[in-house]
Amino acid sequence: MSTNKMIAHKADGIGWMIFNNPERHNAVSLEMWEAAREIIADFVADDAVRVIVVRGAGEKAFVSGADISKFDSERAEQDAVKRYDDATEAVYGSLLAAPKPTIAMIQGYCIGGGANLAVCCDLRICSESAKFAIPAAKLGLGYGYTRVRRLLNVVSPSFAKEIFFTARQFTAEEAKVMGLVNRVVSHADLESFTTSYARMIAENAPLTVTSIKTIVGEAVKDPADRDIALCDRLVRQCFESEDYAEGRLAFKEKRKPQFKGR
Repeated sequence: MSTNKMIAHKADGIGWMIFNNPERHNAVSLEMWEAAREIIADFVADDAVRVIVVRGAGEKAFVSGADISKFDSERAEQDAVKRYDDATEAVYGSLLAAPKPTIAMIQGYCIGGGANLAVCCDLRICSESAKFAIPAAKLGLGYGYTRVRRLLNVVSPSFAKEIFFTARQFTAEEAKVMGLVNRVVSHADLESFTTSYARMIAENAPLTVTSIKTIVGEAVKDPADRDIALCDRLVRQCFESEDYAEGRLAFKEKRKPQFKGR
């Protein structure tokens, strides 16, 4: 599925997924969520893409949540609500399950569904002007276990409660204190810094990066649910790979390694 409200392009090992609805602060319709899932699937399947970056179009917002103008057509009936919610969960789940590292590049508003989207990414880099909020308590919305758990994987229980209880907007610096974002940079430098960071990751050994993403994911699960055998298998795969041999050889030859992901 394609839509002019979603943009995807690839360059230098980076797959860029852009929510393109700037006139509504990149609010997301059902069509956009469904297109986003297809974009992520394409990036995952493409060996040339080693890092996925998610961003919003324009300078005022990352993603500001659901497109309210579409509520009558997309969320008025129970079946429609379920389809919309299923589409959003499919995107969140696709980002979490993607074997490749994901980065949310956040400028301006990161509200509601945008915050949910951001915490599904591995890293979050924002500008000084970014604003974060989950205003469920201002709307009477319920938040299920899965979405609360995703936030708790990023911030402490106390901060998660503060985010939900107050429903207020938090500044970039407050988000950094909470651990909600990894880096805060100037608005002017956000895109170049994020691109540089993504390229840095893309140049590293893909098997190592993928293994760490998986192992960290297992480590934050309840002990009974952890797949330690999987973690061990991924570590062995790294040591048995061509990339490990290339890394050692490049170190000896004092040159930059050329990793192939095998």
